[in-house]
Amino acid sequence: MLKAHKISEREIYEAYKIFFGTLVSGQRLKIINLLRKGRKNVSEISKETKIEQTALSHDLARLKKCGFVICEVKGKFRYYRLNEETIKPLMSIIDKHMGKYCIHILKGRKGEK
Repeated sequence: MLKAHKISEREIYEAYKIFFGTLVSGQRLKIINLLRKGRKNVSEISKETKIEQTALSHDLARLKKCGFVICEVKGKFRYYRLNEETIKPLMSIIDKHMGKYCIHILKGRKGEK
């Protein structure tokens, strides 16, 4: 459980809602999965995900604010990369979990546990 000084239980659950709410968006998941392959600028992300740049900017702002991605400025370009300390390993754990417990739901519930 989240540990910090003077954080109420209500605040902890609100933080959970923010974190998991960030993962609920299909567009943000596309961005996260693309950035698992390496850093990209906004134009590259837009082209590869087919997300319009205004919507993409909003999604990237949410991902950045929540620490899912890190932004680096190189000249006139902003490059985004996945937070390799926390989010990249978390996505690997999620992949393993989904492969074991969730993928069968998409395949007609065969092998449900």
